[in-house]
Amino acid sequence: MGSKNKLKRFRENETFENVVQPTREEVLANSKDLKGNWKKKFFKNSNPLVLELGCGKGEYSVNLAQIHPEKNFLGVDIKGARFWRGAKTALEDGLKNVGFLRTQIELIDHIFDENEVDEIWITFPDPQIKYKRTKHRLTNLDFLSKYKKILKTDGWMHLKTDSEFMHGYTLGVLHASDAIIDYAHHDVYNTEYSPKEVTGIQTFYEKQYLEENKRITYIRFKFKSA
Repeated sequence: MGSKNKLKRFRENETFENVVQPTREEVLANSKDLKGNWKKKFFKNSNPLVLELGCGKGEYSVNLAQIHPEKNFLGVDIKGARFWRGAKTALEDGLKNVGFLRTQIELIDHIFDENEVDEIWITFPDPQIKYKRTKHRLTNLDFLSKYKKILKTDGWMHLKTDSEFMHGYTLGVLHASDAIIDYAHHDVYNTEYSPKEVTGIQTFYEKQYLEENKRITYIRFKFKSA
């Protein structure tokens, strides 16, 4: 994508009512007063709040919002030029229950209050295979502790990925943590377990992976209550 296109999308994002782009300083100071108030102030209802972390183009968030009009969905990514597509589609389709947040996922516990989030999806994250990149892996113990903090008791987490490495790494981390694994499969399209949220939504890249005969893995888990 050219720099002109990126700038155009950044400018458009600023006009979208379904996009929030706080600075790091605003996040740390909660100057937009959204922490603890996402349902009331952003979505203007009391429906469950579901996050998609590393949402990319926002396809999954938009599709989840179409499937579940009774829930609020918020796609989170640092790359606003990517989720511009999802935000624009949501506005064009009149979807009021999906929005997008441009921020770093490492700040997640500064953006959402304890027990504010009902569910979290992580879809096709960068597996960060090199050892030095472990700290950026979205299912490492540091990130999991942040998710547990903002998730409601018994709130579900979902990991869907084409990376066998990420799948195996996450299972290992979960077994070593206070997590309860409800379901895990290394080839979710070849199993009887096929909820529409998992196999009924395919992103652009996921379709490519399937055409290349790459297996799509899936884990559903939650944290033990204190």
